[in-house]
Amino acid sequence: GTAGGGGMSKGKDDAPHELESQFVLRLPPEYASTVRRAVQSGNVNLKDRLTIELHADGRHGIVRVDRVPLAAKLVDLPCIIESLKTIDKKTFYKTADICQMLVCTVDGDLYPPLEEQTVATDPKANKKKDKDREKKFIWNHGITLPLKNVRKRRFRKTAKKKYIESPDVEKEVKRLLSTDAEAVSVRWEVIAEDETKEADNHGSLTSLDISSPGMSGHKQGHGSSEHDELREIFNDISSSSEDEDERDHHDDEDLNIMDTEEDLERQLQDKLNESDGQQQENEGSNQIAMGIQKQIDNLKSKLQETQDRRKRQEDLIMKVENLALKTRLQAVLDEFKQQEEREKQQMASLQEQLESLMEK
Repeated sequence: GTAGGGGMSKGKDDAPHELESQFVLRLPPEYASTVRRAVQSGNVNLKDRLTIELHADGRHGIVRVDRVPLAAKLVDLPCIIESLKTIDKKTFYKTADICQMLVCTVDGDLYPPLEEQTVATDPKANKKKDKDREKKFIWNHGITLPLKNVRKRRFRKTAKKKYIESPDVEKEVKRLLSTDAEAVSVRWEVIAEDETKEADNHGSLTSLDISSPGMSGHKQGHGSSEHDELREIFNDISSSSEDEDERDHHDDEDLNIMDTEEDLERQLQDKLNESDGQQQENEGSNQIAMGIQKQIDNLKSKLQETQDRRKRQEDLIMKVENLALKTRLQAVLDEFKQQEEREKQQMASLQEQLESLMEK
């Protein structure tokens, strides 16, 4: 059991502790309940029933409960705790900081071991002895059960920063940022700690349910082969979603469409140049017209898909309340809108080509 201890004075020679100096008094259960009852009954004779006497070393002492002597040892708690007092159980007043506890046992030594009293002449040896002696009075636990071994669990020594040189770290960060800037596309993901990679692999960005903690984004840039290198570096860190791959795939298709347009024009030009007869020209035109029509059909289905994704993203933004998340989702939405715009323009230019071909 634990009871709060009141003013405590050390040996007669030392100055007594100031009035509000406090410590925790920990007694064997049966004695603790005796003291608790005595305190609660408000008996004036508490001084006769409980006495605390500290030896000269300031660490050992004798606590008497109803004249029964208990061996006491003053230990240092892992950290400072506060004691509060209240009259009405509503308002609490802080009365002291507590950093020590007087632990009493029935079977301990009533007097400190003699060897501790001998003084070595060598000051270095003396210091080490003091240190070792202090170690014996370090308490590893808090004053409640959940804080058992708290000194080892929560207050363990911090790792020494031997190997980390901050200029190197800065250099590495700068390098990563510059590769980011040069990348063809950059993707980011917010991954909750408990989220497993598998779960993320199945979910794609836009079908993202509002409750799912993962988030990904995508940014188009202009750049070079750093892209693959980056992807390799970050592959283990973030799990890529199918949606992103689809989008990369689209980008490739976009490039192909642009190329094919030029190719077709070139082909058309060559065909027109070399065609002697009207018939040849017509055949060539028909072939090209069919090619263009095929591209238009492809674009149509792609545009439909982009519009669906944009719509889903808009619905998602409506549901989100977190502002930071909203901003991120908005960036992705803008991306979709731009893609939709690009596809519409391509479609218009293909339609134009087709019409001009038909006129001929």
